[in-house]
Amino acid sequence: MRVKDVIKDFRPGGRLSEHNTGEYINAKGFRLFLETYLEHKNFPEDFCERLFRYFQHAEQNGSNKTVMPKEACLLKHSFKTFYSAGQVYLRDVSCYFSVLEEAQPRENMFVLSLAFGFYNYDYHEFICIISSRLTFQEGNVLKDMMTAIDVDSSGTVTLEEWVKGGMNNVPLLVLLGLKMIEKDGQHMWRMKHFNKPTYCSQCENMLLGLGKQGLCCICCTYTVHNQCANKKLETCPPTFVKSKQEIGKSSHGWIKVDCNNSKCEVCSKKIKNLTGKRCVWCQEMRHEACVLPGIPRCDCGPLKDHILPPWAIYAVSKEEDSCLLNVTPDGHILQIAQIPDTHPLLVFVNPKSGGKQGERVLRKFQGLLNPRQVYNLSNGGPTPGLHFFRTLIQYRILVCGGDGTVGWLLDAIDRANLQVHPPVAVLPLGTGNDLARCLRWGGGYEGTDLREILKEIEKSEVIPVDRWSVRVIPNDLQEAGDPVPQEIINNYFSIGVDASIAHRFHSMREKHPQRFNSRMKNKLWYFEFATSETISASCKKLNESLVIECCGKRLDLSRVALEGIAILNIPSMHGGSNLWGESKKPDSVSEVGRGEVITDPEHLKTVTQDMSDKRFEVVGLEGAMEMGQIYTGLKSAGHRLAQASQITIRTTKALPMQIDGEPWMQPPCTIHITHKNQANMLMAQATKPSGFFHLK
Repeated sequence: MRVKDVIKDFRPGGRLSEHNTGEYINAKGFRLFLETYLEHKNFPEDFCERLFRYFQHAEQNGSNKTVMPKEACLLKHSFKTFYSAGQVYLRDVSCYFSVLEEAQPRENMFVLSLAFGFYNYDYHEFICIISSRLTFQEGNVLKDMMTAIDVDSSGTVTLEEWVKGGMNNVPLLVLLGLKMIEKDGQHMWRMKHFNKPTYCSQCENMLLGLGKQGLCCICCTYTVHNQCANKKLETCPPTFVKSKQEIGKSSHGWIKVDCNNSKCEVCSKKIKNLTGKRCVWCQEMRHEACVLPGIPRCDCGPLKDHILPPWAIYAVSKEEDSCLLNVTPDGHILQIAQIPDTHPLLVFVNPKSGGKQGERVLRKFQGLLNPRQVYNLSNGGPTPGLHFFRTLIQYRILVCGGDGTVGWLLDAIDRANLQVHPPVAVLPLGTGNDLARCLRWGGGYEGTDLREILKEIEKSEVIPVDRWSVRVIPNDLQEAGDPVPQEIINNYFSIGVDASIAHRFHSMREKHPQRFNSRMKNKLWYFEFATSETISASCKKLNESLVIECCGKRLDLSRVALEGIAILNIPSMHGGSNLWGESKKPDSVSEVGRGEVITDPEHLKTVTQDMSDKRFEVVGLEGAMEMGQIYTGLKSAGHRLAQASQITIRTTKALPMQIDGEPWMQPPCTIHITHKNQANMLMAQATKPSGFFHLK
């Protein structure tokens, strides 16, 4: 996790605030900090003790004479008073662990060298710790690398050996997940297992062995043996131009790759093994002898409408862009020039969504497009990407994640004050994905070729989708309750039975995240909580605990015994349930004013949902059993109560609530929901039936 996110838990009102006294955290709080930051539960007590002891005596030992970066020395000096009276200075802890985030190998090596200090430089013990996060094959590779670094074969690695050998060992840096990209043209390596015969682009020999046989560049697919990675290699094609004079001058980005007997675009003859080159932008393949510079110019190939070409990205001075949100590791500040007749795609990926799907999708897009247009949301959120594209008039956005990720991006677009609001497409990676379903992007990504999805984005249409503001005013400001997770509704808002199930699920996942590591497990847990809610009926007689007014008109909730109320903006909830259901065809078309509320049962039967009409639908639920019946199709819908454009809810006791799947327990309060704005979203084309039996 990011340090700044962990610190929030220790602030007043956070879940770990009890361990924070002023500017210090106690020993248990320090252990919880480690567990939260490293996302590893049941952290060894002896490790925490060694960490305390090392920080206490680090300055006094003076045994490490190796030159360390200036920042690291300053950090180490601050640890003289790190351990005092069983407490830890929270600011120093956060400062220290911040070195791990987005640091260059030299800074990261300093931190890892401290880890050797905790274990007396015994790399066998160090390997045991690190290997818990690696596969069996990766563990063996790490052992071989550490043995190679141990120059005197003593069984231990000194700090000097570690810094000298590890600092320049590319496979080791990749294996330990350390950042290596310092300037444009460096490869973005990852270890890979190859299912078919593959050749090293450096020595031209085949990659042999079990497990992960070599390294492959994420961006250009340049492939080498582990032992060849430290040699002088062909550079990765540049992703931007260094001066404004080069703007608009398109050129191919050739790289030596295994062309798999593909035909040359120039002479139409087959290209044998490693005798050819491929352009990373237009995907053309040619013999090395057929590669003539500048003839013809690169047009970015089949994905030209999506790719942000390197000749459209240029370096500027600090005076031209003082925000410094798009600075390369070697100090270039980047901006984008206008690109006529194209719609470059700005891609945001949440790597934590959908298990490891997010990580794979991130890598795939970095290879298909310019890596400068693909952003990992774990590194600074959406702001840097939106700032980078702010000068463009025509572009699209693709957000890869769940409903929460989509809401995060839409909020960021509101705050960014962009000159144009670009349309947003969704690649669903979460579990619910209700908005993605309504926009025809599906209920979950199933490994489809991303190029096919990019084609669908080209054909999609822009539709405005309503968004709603939520204002929660507690009756008693002194009464403590959970914080309201967000102030905007994109999908739905609910009170009662479904929120109770979601709240139990959320609380259990917070306590035991290891039990919720797959979609199937999540669904089983959800089923268990729904079953227990059916038995306990904790939200029985809900109508006695709240009053609802739509546009000033009070709703009659006494006709049916309800345990839940849902306010719907889109026709999907809880992973595909349509609580409003199908509507009858009206006898005649009647215009409804925005301020008018519809409560007549007969009229409501003909009311259809529309994500763009600046109105929402209010539905009542009898209990968890009815929710299950609607989800499985045994029942068509809940109880239609109203359609309106404004609602006020007053509660008289603490009730579970949720916004877009984010639950919390709310003490008595007054809730106002009003229209905020509309977001430009991309809706995919309706899928055509594949045969007679698929006709609807």
